Amino acid sequence: MSRESAVLIVVGVVIVAFVLMAWGWRRRSRRDAGITAPRGELPAGAAVSASFDGLYVATTAHDQPLERLAIRGLGFRSRAGITVTDAGIALDLTGQQRIVLSRDRLVDVDQANVAIDRVVEKDGLTRVSWRTDAGPIVDTYLRPQDASAAALTQAIRPILPTSSALGEEA
Repeated sequence: MSRESAVLIVVGVVIVAFVLMAWGWRRRSRRDAGITAPRGELPAGAAVSASFDGLYVATTAHDQPLERLAIRGLGFRSRAGITVTDAGIALDLTGQQRIVLSRDRLVDVDQANVAIDRVVEKDGLTRVSWRTDAGPIVDTYLRPQDASAAALTQAIRPILPTSSALGEEA
């Protein structure tokens, strides 16, 4: 086999791989089209209890850390400003409109060490479980940069509504 033939075969395989990835992402986007991220602003009187700079890692189906959801605005990893208030959590992702997880949407907060293709030290991620408008619970993974995931988890825990525990789902 000539060198040119080998290069053409490799280029062909790469093109096929990209086409299959694009096809898979389109299918996933169509599947998740009914799930939206709540956008907007926090209420004017919301008292800020903590702010963190960090990374938004992924949003997955609840308790399925390897099942990425293609929710518009939450489909890709990004730098994030995370603001915790008494009214909920605001996520300011690079290039996106502010995402607000109001207190009544929050279900649980915990720590994790794996989400999609990100594996970190034990309990290095904060997992925020929340209800979407469409109904299902999803998990959003965050990684604070200048603080520990435990600090972010502890900042969020006091604002969890007591009636929204996972065992008390409607």
